[in-house]
Amino acid sequence: MKALLKYIGPGFLLAGAAIGVSHLVQATRAGADYGVVLIFAILIACLTKYPFLEFGSRYVSSTGKNLIEGYRTLGRCHVVIFALITIFTMFIIQAAVTIVSAGLAEYLFGFGWSNFTWCLVLLIFCILILLIGKYNKLDLLMKIVISLLTISTLFSVIIAGFQVDFSTISFNKSTELWTLSGIGFIIALMGWMPIPIDAAVWHSLWAREKTLQTKYQPNSREASLDFNIGYLSATFLGVLFFLMGLLLMNGSDIIFASASVPFSAQLIEMYTQTLGEWSRILIAFIAFITMFSTTLTVTDAFPRVMSKLVQSEKQTHKKFNAYHVFIIIIPMIALVILYFLNSTFTVLVDFAAGLSFLASPVLAWFNLKLIIQNKNKDLIKISPNYLLFSRICLFFLVCFGLGYLVFKFLS
Repeated sequence: MKALLKYIGPGFLLAGAAIGVSHLVQATRAGADYGVVLIFAILIACLTKYPFLEFGSRYVSSTGKNLIEGYRTLGRCHVVIFALITIFTMFIIQAAVTIVSAGLAEYLFGFGWSNFTWCLVLLIFCILILLIGKYNKLDLLMKIVISLLTISTLFSVIIAGFQVDFSTISFNKSTELWTLSGIGFIIALMGWMPIPIDAAVWHSLWAREKTLQTKYQPNSREASLDFNIGYLSATFLGVLFFLMGLLLMNGSDIIFASASVPFSAQLIEMYTQTLGEWSRILIAFIAFITMFSTTLTVTDAFPRVMSKLVQSEKQTHKKFNAYHVFIIIIPMIALVILYFLNSTFTVLVDFAAGLSFLASPVLAWFNLKLIIQNKNKDLIKISPNYLLFSRICLFFLVCFGLGYLVFKFLS
């Protein structure tokens, strides 16, 4: 067990970053609004993204370098493209996950604070955890959070399964599934489930930091185990949240809110009505811990990425630490966006989501290109069948991206 803890951890951070709005809102709404049919969309999305996210783990374990260092070997343009994608999305994503967490904290804890005050408190709390506890505390905390989240969500779904009338559940509830709005929802669901591909870079940085902390370089088998624990946890929880919507909300005629916090409140209320008042705190806790895990890992991930983009590996050991600068600047700008641009915030979120969605096949291609380059140098071992599978997955991601562009053009 002690040997296992030497390399297990980055996968839990990946799961923490993945399990957010995509799970709590989109996966739950898929089951609630559309029925059993969309479980296939969730599974296909998780399957097609798997190799490109796994490549980050494979690259670190084989070379001892993170993906940003890998992109530098491919050429300057690869680093510039990745940097632009990060810069144009990080402030908005930080603001988006924080405001959802704040809304759920307000619902769960109250205190009469405003939503903005909760945003400020949560971000300060996250920053303190990361600056005082550093990577070790983040690693430990996410192991606890993801374990609690998995157990409590599974427990809730099992209880709901005993309470629900299965005759009310439909294979395809909505007649609008193949309309423009329905296809748009499917594209968004698959694009964000379980996490965008740029998170492969985050995972590679966390894996590298884990190695520096433990002084232990995991081999490819150990790194693969850590990644699979995290990725499969995120996939499994996506299915569980889908089942929550399917079991409790699919048979209802209620029109569900499109915004994250009101929808979460509806989910909590429906659990309470079905299972009893005792379940209110349990489901509210699940909803909050889901979003808090995302907020905490995002608060760490973006400063870690930016520090690697502006500093070389040698410079990170000098007195100036870019991570400490960005962990203050990024949340501050996110708070400014929430305070002054609240009326146009949904437009900004749509822009960031669209950019991240379209970036997925580009970054997938970067990762595949990097793996093939190192395979040709005999630094990485990968089977021909897995490479073929990766190319097929890349084809599907390109199709998803084109589908998104067609949808935006028609709408």
